[in-house]
Amino acid sequence: MKITEQTLDRIAELARLDVSDPTTRTALLADMQRVFDFVEKLNEVDTTGVEPLIFMTDEMDVLRDDVPSIEITKQQALMNAPVKDSDYFKVPRVVDKG
Repeated sequence: MKITEQTLDRIAELARLDVSDPTTRTALLADMQRVFDFVEKLNEVDTTGVEPLIFMTDEMDVLRDDVPSIEITKQQALMNAPVKDSDYFKVPRVVDKG
C-alpha cells in the first residue's frame, strides 16, 4: 500500500496533528511508508496451522487472598497531614455550597 498525501492529511485530521511543515510531512510520510512496508512483509509469512496467540505465556496470575488488615493506624496516617482536625484530614473546599 502506498501512503499518499491525502492519506496523510486524513490521518493527521483524525489524530488532530499539525503536519503543515513540509519537512515534517516528508519525514512522516517516509516513516508511515516504512511501517506499512513492514506489515506487508509480515503478510508474506506462511502462517498455515499456526494457532492465534491469545496470551504471551501460559502462566496464570497468582493473587493473594484479600484479607483486611490494619497496616497503619489513623494517628500514624494523620502524622503526615499538613492540616488535620482530630480524626480527619482537612482539605480546601472544592464544591460550592450552591
